[in-house]
Amino acid sequence: MKERTLTIIKPECVSQKHIGDIIQRIEKAGFEILGIRMVHLSPEEAKQFYLVHKERPFYGDLVNYMSSGKVVVVVLEKENCVEAFRKFIGSTNPEEAEPGTIRKDFGTNIQNNCVHASDSPENARTEISFFFSQRDLILNQ
Repeated sequence: MKERTLTIIKPECVSQKHIGDIIQRIEKAGFEILGIRMVHLSPEEAKQFYLVHKERPFYGDLVNYMSSGKVVVVVLEKENCVEAFRKFIGSTNPEEAEPGTIRKDFGTNIQNNCVHASDSPENARTEISFFFSQRDLILNQ
């Protein structure tokens, strides 16, 4: 059964003009793009999106970072999409990521790791609905 996930190309990768490289890799790996848009999160939007991390020591830095510039949000679909995409992008820490993964090739540290990825199908549904309506995704199919 096909599944959906959300990825966010983070501010440093957008500013370094890696959007096309990343999208090309995603498509070549067999992920279907159902929705894509560029946004600039306000600090309030970043706080809301990352609310699950509110009690973590890195929350403030994460909010500041994710609202520091434009990001590209993308809805993907594929069999076992959440797990497949997380494996495809590599470890959260680029230093530990497998060679050839997005985070290894474009990330610089655990925060500036180039892409966000949903960590479960349930969180993927919540995250997708933060940026896209069901109508947006139906129109793009």
